[in-house]
Amino acid sequence: MSHPIAAGVRPLRAPEADELVAVARSEAEAAGIAVSITILDAGGNLMAFRRDENAVLISGETSTRKAFTSVQLGSPTADLVDLVQPGALFHTLPTALDRPLLFIAGGVPLHRDGRLIGAIGVGGGAPDQDSAVALAAAAALA
Repeated sequence: MSHPIAAGVRPLRAPEADELVAVARSEAEAAGIAVSITILDAGGNLMAFRRDENAVLISGETSTRKAFTSVQLGSPTADLVDLVQPGALFHTLPTALDRPLLFIAGGVPLHRDGRLIGAIGVGGGAPDQDSAVALAAAAALA
């Protein structure tokens, strides 16, 4: 379930992905947390990845799954957490599909001219910290 980029909308470029990682690293450092950062394009393909040497190893997987979930559903993962709780609309979604989805805050879609061009995922801190780092980086995208 990819989101094609509309004609005329410039896709996410490698230098931008690198800049997103740099901004996220700076935000995480300022918050005193060691994280992994994943940048995906609109098709869910890896554009950039960085794990701080002190980040827990699983953070690499969680950052990637958060970014993938965000790009697939076009929404911040923080906004999806309640939708997968028992009795909620998407309760079975995490187990219904053979996809690496993760419904924990820290994944944020990236947009240009109102179109989805990718996503950033951050893992390693508390969910609200990961989300704040991802949102700050996404806001820096020109």
